[in-house]
Amino acid sequence: MEIDNPAFNYDKYGQQYSGHRQTDPRIAEFVFKELAESTAILNVGAGSGSYEPDNKYVVAVEPSIVMRNQRIVNNKVPAINAKADSLPFDDDSFDTSMAMVTVHHWPDIKKGLSELKRVSRKKVVIMTFDPGRLDYFWNAEYFPEVIEIEKKRYPTNDFIMECLGGNCDIISIPIPFDCVDGFQEAFYGRPEAFLNKEVRLNQSAWGFLPDGTEEEIVKRLADDLASGNWDKKYGKHRELKEFTCALELIVARY
Repeated sequence: MEIDNPAFNYDKYGQQYSGHRQTDPRIAEFVFKELAESTAILNVGAGSGSYEPDNKYVVAVEPSIVMRNQRIVNNKVPAINAKADSLPFDDDSFDTSMAMVTVHHWPDIKKGLSELKRVSRKKVVIMTFDPGRLDYFWNAEYFPEVIEIEKKRYPTNDFIMECLGGNCDIISIPIPFDCVDGFQEAFYGRPEAFLNKEVRLNQSAWGFLPDGTEEEIVKRLADDLASGNWDKKYGKHRELKEFTCALELIVARY
């Protein structure tokens, strides 16, 4: 299937986002380590404020009014209504720019990444999912339609690093079993979560499926959970304390 616009409509569907997509403190350690030496930070596509440090000067950019309102409820700094591909800041305005699981929503990813580089003096920190590793997880068997969508939306690591330039590192992030940030891989050992409509609603890929496909996918998983087939094949995932798959930080240093 073709995706004309990769941006999820958070104004329509994101009312409960911050209740399901929260900062997991163990994942945050990887982010905060990269922000430790930065004083002024820009968070682009900031959403409801996940992974923003509370002890730094942060300026947030977020185009969705629903997400901006959730920031206020979560006691985060108010966000500027702007988009990644046209940041209203001078060159080198911040020590570091961050973008947490957002670049796949940007219609012009290349321009957005170039803007992050332009306004950053020291670093750009991107949290993303490597599309080349999305099918390393059991959901590739149960949700192949979702994986197909995500592979079309997520830019490759090479593309991101080329756009950012600088000295780039890729840091793989292990996901804890009881991760509180409700992206897909967070439920690697808790598959029943995908039967919850609210959980799926806050994972944007489901919103791009053709009508009726989501119900088919959910039934596929529900049937195998009920019969015990899922546990026969993947039950060992319930015992893993952490799981490393596609979640990564890409850090460009200047």
